[in-house]
Amino acid sequence: MKQIRMVRLAFVVLVIGIALYYVFPLNKNINLGLDLQGGSHIVLECLDSPDAPVDSDAVNRVIEIITNRIDPEGVKEPVIQRQGERRILIQLPGVDDPQEAEDIIGKTALLEFKDALGETLLTGAYLKNAKSSFDRFGRPNVLLEFNDEGAKLFEKATTQNVGKVLAITLDGQEISAPVVQEPIPSGEASIVGSFAVEEAQRLSLLLRSGALPVEVKILENRSVGPTLGKDSIDRSLKAGIVGLLLVFIFMLIFYKGFGLIADTALLICMLLIMGGMAIFKATLTLPGIGGIVLTIGMAVDANILIFERIKEELRMDKTLRASIEAGFSKAFITIFDSNLTTLIAAVALLYFGSGPIRGFAVTLSIGIVVSMFTAIVVTKLFLELLGPKLNKNALV
Repeated sequence: MKQIRMVRLAFVVLVIGIALYYVFPLNKNINLGLDLQGGSHIVLECLDSPDAPVDSDAVNRVIEIITNRIDPEGVKEPVIQRQGERRILIQLPGVDDPQEAEDIIGKTALLEFKDALGETLLTGAYLKNAKSSFDRFGRPNVLLEFNDEGAKLFEKATTQNVGKVLAITLDGQEISAPVVQEPIPSGEASIVGSFAVEEAQRLSLLLRSGALPVEVKILENRSVGPTLGKDSIDRSLKAGIVGLLLVFIFMLIFYKGFGLIADTALLICMLLIMGGMAIFKATLTLPGIGGIVLTIGMAVDANILIFERIKEELRMDKTLRASIEAGFSKAFITIFDSNLTTLIAAVALLYFGSGPIRGFAVTLSIGIVVSMFTAIVVTKLFLELLGPKLNKNALV
C-alpha cells in the first residue's frame, strides 16, 4: 500500500511539473483573446478572374480554408465573418506581427511542378497531405503525399524528366528546383529549400489547408485593442479573485486542516487547467475565465461531497483511514456522474458553438477533466498522507 501511494505521489508531482513547464512564462505560453489583449484586424476582398469568378460558394470556401489555416486545432478563437458579397472580416487575437498573418491569409497557395520549359505537370490540387519534417542532414523540409491520381501524374512527370530540373513553385514563385534522379512511383515527394523550421511548418500548413479558389486582396490590416476595455477586464479579474478567496476561506473555516488540503488541491487544479490550455494552445478569453471559476466551484463541490461522506463514516466510529477509503468510494459515482453530464454539455457547446462560446467550452472541458483528477487523486493522496496527522474532530 505504501509503495502504491509513493507511485501515485510521484505521478502527481510529474503532472504538476509538466504543467509548470508549459505554463511559465505566462505571457508567452498562455494565449489571450481579443477581449483581453487585442490583436490584428484584417479585411479581405475576393477578386474575379477569368478562370475563377467570385460567387457565394467561392467566398464560403475561402472562409473555410482561411479558418483551417489560422486555427487548424479549433482552439485559437479567431473571428472570421463574411461582410457583404465579397468581403471577409478577420480578427486574430494576440498576433504581434500583422505581416505574418497577412502572409498566411493572403497566400493563394497554388503549388505547381513545372518542367524546364515552364509547363505545369502537376498541381497541389492532387495533394493528400503535407507536413514539415527534417531530411537526413537535419535540414527542415516539407513532405508531400499525393492521392492516387496525383501519384500517377507525379510518376509520369518524374519519368519524363529524369536528369532534368523539376521546379516547384508556390503562387508563381520558385521555392525549390530539384534534379530528378529517378522515377518516383510512390506518390511522395519532399520540398527542400533554405527554410527555417517555422517557414517549413507554415508552408506545410498552407498546402495542407488547400489553395484558395479565388484571388484575395487585403484592403485593411491594422492592430486593435482589447474589445472590453482595461477597466472592464480589471473589474472582472478582481471579481474572480475575490470569489476564489471567499471559497478558500469557507473551506478553511468549515473544515480546518482538511479545508487546507482542499484549498491546496484547488490551487493545483488551477495550475493544471492553465497547463492544459498551454499544451493545447487554447486561447483564454473572459468567458474562458468564467469557465475556470465555474470549474473551481465544481471542484469545491466535489471536495465537500467527499468530506461529508467521510464525516458519515466517522460518526459510525470507523478509523480515519477506513473512513477516507469508504468516503471516497461512496462519493466517486456521484462526482463522476455529475462531471460526465457537464462534460457532455461542454462538448456540445464546443462542437456547435463559435467564438467566445467555444472558448468557454474549451476551458470548461479541460477544467472538468482536471477537477476530477484533483478531487479523486490529489485530494485523496493528501488525505492519506496528512489525514492521520490532523484532528479528525474537524470533520465530525
